[in-house]
Formats: sequence, structure tokens, C-alpha cells
Amino acid sequence: MKSIEIKTTQNVTLEYELADLRDRVLAFLIDFLILSFVLLVLGLVGFSAFAGSETALTVFSVFLTCVFLFYSLAFEIFNHGQSFGKMAMKIQVIKTVGGRATYSDYAARWVFRMIDIYFSLGGIASILISSSAKAQRIGDMVANTAVVKLTPQVDLDLEDLLRIQSRESYTPQFKEVKHLHEEDVLLIKSTLSRYQRYRNSAHQEAIGLLAQQMRTVLGLGAVPGTDLDFLKTLLKDYVVLTR
Repeated sequence: MKSIEIKTTQNVTLEYELADLRDRVLAFLIDFLILSFVLLVLGLVGFSAFAGSETALTVFSVFLTCVFLFYSLAFEIFNHGQSFGKMAMKIQVIKTVGGRATYSDYAARWVFRMIDIYFSLGGIASILISSSAKAQRIGDMVANTAVVKLTPQVDLDLEDLLRIQSRESYTPQFKEVKHLHEEDVLLIKSTLSRYQRYRNSAHQEAIGLLAQQMRTVLGLGAVPGTDLDFLKTLLKDYVVLTR
């Protein structure tokens, strides 16, 4: 899986898994089906209501055309880089240089959508998304954006699992951890991984804040050891208690 690292203004490096071609095609198809249904309903109602006025029909036709053309742009601007299809596939448009995408970024993606998708029947977009390092079509390259997955993938490898002893020989310290959601545990894993790779004050602060949050969520008071040890123990306890 391709991934991208983005450094925030607080000097924290975040790693995202890039949405692959399958995710983006399915998101497009979902949007297309939703848009087709909406236009069909509006068309049936509108053309029946304005059947007696040629001017009204012309204006209504222009309205339907605008809905079709500006659907993706409007949703990405007002829904933080997500259309209905992207929401369903849990993917989102973000800036590759950190920070939120701006109106002009979304507009740039939208303009080149005509070339990437419609005029080439998706051929250009498919080739570029599959072959480029950041899975970008032309619109993404121009706008410095990428489409990433919002649902983290399990990145525990075999070596991680072999380090963890069996239930018979290892006694979990915090049994409350089994009530955590998988997303919480994956956040712990990714935070620890980033700290190991980038040992700076920003990631040290992130470790402290996450440890405090976990203590609050689990209803724990003061725990022995450092915040780093606490998070590592939570990760081990979760794997042992839930496998």
C-alpha cells in the first residue's frame, strides 16, 4: 500500500495510507448513482411542473446542468474534501504540504476533472493514480492534494506479535483495555511508531497527551512508569486480551 507523510505546522509528521484506484473508482460510482437518482427525480418533477413554459424549462435545464457539473466541487468545499462517495469509502482529499485544502485547491481539482475523468473516460486518472508515487491525477498534482484513507489499517507485523507472550505466560496489567475500539488501539500503535522514527519534542508531547487521554477513557488514575511504557503496555494487553 502506498502511503504519504505530511508534516504539520507543529512539526508533527503524520502518515496516511493513500486511497488506491479501487477506492476512488467505487467512490466515483457511488456519487454517480446518487447524482443520477437526484437528477432523475428533479427532472421528472421539474419538467412536469414547467411543461407549459419554454423559458422555465430552459432555466430548469440549466439548473440541472449546474447540479451535475458542480456536485463534486460543492461537496468537497463544504464537506472538508468529501463527497457522499468518499464518505462511504472513508477517503478524503487533503493537502500534501500540510494544512487544509483551500477553495482554490478544490477548484483546481475540479477543473482538471473534465480531462482526468470525463473527456478520457477515466483513462488518464486511472493511469496516473496507479503509477504516480502519491496516487495523484492531474488535478491533484496541480492543487498539491492527495486522496487518503481515513480508516487506519492494522500494521502489526509478525515480529510484533512474536514479541508478545501467550495468555498463559503474560498477565495483562490493564484489563480495561479490551473495551477500547480498534481505532483507539491503532492510534496508539501509529503514535508509538512515529515517536520511534521522529524523536522530537512535538512527538513527545503527543505521547503525553495520548497517555492522558487513555487514562481518562479507561478510568485509570496514576500508573507506574513513563507515558511511553504505559502506551506500550496497553498495546500488548489489548493484543493478548482480544486475540
